[in-house]
Order: sequence, then C-alpha cells, then structure tokens
Amino acid sequence: MFEVSKKKTGRAGFVLLTMLVFMLVLSACGGNAANNSSSNNAAGSSEPSASAADTASAAPSEAAERTVKDAMGHDVTIPANPQKVLASYLEDHLAALGVKPVAQWSVADGKSIQDYLQSSLSGVPTIAYDLPPEQVASFAPDLILIGSESSVEKGLYEQYSAIAPTYVLGDAVAGDWRKALTTIGDLLGKQEEAEKVLADYDQKATDTKAQLESAGISGQSAAVLWITQKNVYMVKNNVASGDVLYKDLGFAEPSLVSDISKTAQSDWNQVPMEQLSKLDADHIFVMNSDGADSETIKSGIWQGLKAVKNGNVHEISSDGGWMYKGALAGEQVMDEVVKNLVK
Repeated sequence: MFEVSKKKTGRAGFVLLTMLVFMLVLSACGGNAANNSSSNNAAGSSEPSASAADTASAAPSEAAERTVKDAMGHDVTIPANPQKVLASYLEDHLAALGVKPVAQWSVADGKSIQDYLQSSLSGVPTIAYDLPPEQVASFAPDLILIGSESSVEKGLYEQYSAIAPTYVLGDAVAGDWRKALTTIGDLLGKQEEAEKVLADYDQKATDTKAQLESAGISGQSAAVLWITQKNVYMVKNNVASGDVLYKDLGFAEPSLVSDISKTAQSDWNQVPMEQLSKLDADHIFVMNSDGADSETIKSGIWQGLKAVKNGNVHEISSDGGWMYKGALAGEQVMDEVVKNLVK
C-alpha cells in the first residue's frame, strides 16, 4: 500500500484521493482473497462460475427459481426473474445486459460514482462501496451479487443473505470481465444478451485495430498514466485500459509497463520519478487530476520523455472508462483511442 499525502485538498481532490485509496485496497484485498479461494477450491474439478451456467437449463422465456453454487460453495437460490438486483462495482455488466440496479457503487459519501456509466445509471441512488447491511436492506433487493470473497468476511455474508439471496462471483471470475459478464448473464437468464455483448465488443476491437493500422499506428507502443496528488500511477498491463490497449488493440508494451506489472500488487501502481524517466512509450494517455499546474508535467523528467517531445501525449478524463473493467468501459477506451490517434 502506498502512503498518500495528507495535505488539505479541494473537494475534487478529496474525491479522487478517496477513490484511489479504495481501488488500491480493493485490488490488494482481491489478490489475497483469490489466493485463499484457490486453496479452498483446489479439490474441485471445475470453476465455481460454471455452476451457474450448468444449472441454467431453462431458457429465459421459461425462467424458474433454481439453486446454484457460488465461488465460496454457498447454495444460492436465484429468483425466477430478479427485478431488484444489487451488484456494487459490477454495474458495467448489468448496464451492458440492459439491467438497471436498485443502487449503484460510490465512494466519498456518494460524491464519486462511475461517471462513464451514467447514461445507463442516471437516477439510480448510490450505496457506499463497503455495502453496510442496513443500507443494503433499505433497497429491498431480491438478488445481491458480490464480486470479491473479501467483501463478505466477518459475518457479512450471513447478514446479506438474510436480506436476499447472495451470490459471490469470486476474484477469479470478477477479475476477468468476460467471465463476470457471462456468469451474471447466466444468473439473470440473459445468456443470449451476454453472448451478443461479447461478439459486439470483439467486432469493435477488430474494427478499431483496422482503423489504427490504416492510420499507420499499428505496432507502436503506449502507456496509461494517472497523475494525482503529485504522484504518478500506471495501470497494470492486463487490467482495465491496460488490457484494452495491449490485448484487444495490439499496442506494444513499453519495457517499464512490463517491469512494473510483474511485481504489481494493485491495478494502479505508483511510478517514482526516477523510474518514469525510463518510459519509452510512443504514446502516453494521461489522466491529469492535478491540472495545468501539475509539478509532474512541469518537471524535466516529464519533458524529456519521448512521447512528450514528439507531441504524442493524449489527455483523457478520469470520468471515462479508463479505470474500469467491462465491455462498456473497454468500448469507451477504444473510442477515445481513435479520437486521439486517428486524424
């Protein structure tokens, strides 16, 4: 975990700082929970997520109540047609499937939400990221979906399941947005919709790569950075926008990205300035939450980077999908890549 400055900041800075701390804690806890889950399920012959698919024998039009096992081995009775789903920090998948949840994830007392999803979640009330049971109960959900095993520790699962059927995807599934989307689609009787989302996403990735190739950008390297509170963070190569750039769009991975990703404990990892000087990316996509007066941007190290000297720094908004995992987040990233690179 990284130390974060306690200097007073404005409301926007506080919200961003709170969100960063949450994301670092979430990814660190997720890794630990994933290890524990792997040990607990070592004797099994299949992934927990398959249980939902295997027992979903009825077609969506013939929906019926059914019981499935989640990642932690709980027997969960899924309602025939869930109408009030709570799936905090899994809303990208719900929105992609055309499902509006009863409440949406937030941090900093509701000041920070997933802005990139608001065209789908407009009007949906917020709930605190740590899902206090009394808040959960106030929304009267008929199905609760939880991403990480660590989110239901210390008796929380028992409290949630007393409110509504509670299914834990587990870190191994939640960390892979395709698996998470497919599993949630199975649980909600929207298998066909999930398949279409994946097919449309893959087609968009193919089309975007073709546009980049036509623009002569194929094979060039790129990195995604977030500047906040005078620190620089880099996205790990196989999550969120890193996964989109390197896996889906075929950008070359700078050596610094590879080196940091090998030992990364979080989705976003701090890059000391002396290390930043080694970033040899052709393009840098940067979320600059410190603004025009950023000391990082004014520094000699930043000014000496290849992408900066060549005019290939592309400022992106932290309100977009660059920080998140999911089909909708990835599609937004692709759109912004094209907007910035294809003239």
